[in-house]
Amino acid sequence: MAEIENRRPLKTRSKPWAQALAKFLAVRKVKPNHISAAGLVFALLGGACLLGAGRWAMFYIVAAACVQLRLLCNLMDGLVAVEGGLKSHYGDLFNEVPDRVADAVLLVCAGHASGDSELGWCCAALAIFTAYARVFGGSLGLKQDFRGPMAKQQRMFTLTVACVAAAVDAFAGWGVRFMTIALWIIALGSALTGALRIIRIAKGTLVKQ
Repeated sequence: MAEIENRRPLKTRSKPWAQALAKFLAVRKVKPNHISAAGLVFALLGGACLLGAGRWAMFYIVAAACVQLRLLCNLMDGLVAVEGGLKSHYGDLFNEVPDRVADAVLLVCAGHASGDSELGWCCAALAIFTAYARVFGGSLGLKQDFRGPMAKQQRMFTLTVACVAAAVDAFAGWGVRFMTIALWIIALGSALTGALRIIRIAKGTLVKQ
């Protein structure tokens, strides 16, 4: 039986710039686990910027950049590990655990930045639930379900847009609570995503029987 591939489907992997950067890192023997750890560092820095954004609005822009750099690390660790042939015995741990911490840190800190810390914690819990549903499906022998509508890429895109919008709002004085709106979108979308993944798991297990 062919092995089920459990990689997040990303069109970006085939982009020339992504392949070139992955090759650059692989040739220099940069370990995928170190890239995963760097992604967590960017998430922690982004979270710190969100906590400080109330004092200096430009921290929102830095936070947005950190979110995107975190995603870049997530892309590169897999490319270097698989296409670069540098996968390690602990690669799966480094691929999953820092991601869950990064999600929680960014969303919880975004909640504090919005003035609604409970909403941030709710988003973090729901993001972890969507990941749990995906991995649980894999543990049952099903192909891991990376679909949205609010998977990691969509969560981080929404958060990035919110950071940029919040920075602009701080200078323009519109008074729109962009971060709160974004977190509600993430919370509701993540709840729907988790529910859909559980439903697909139930259907998948019935097909296997």
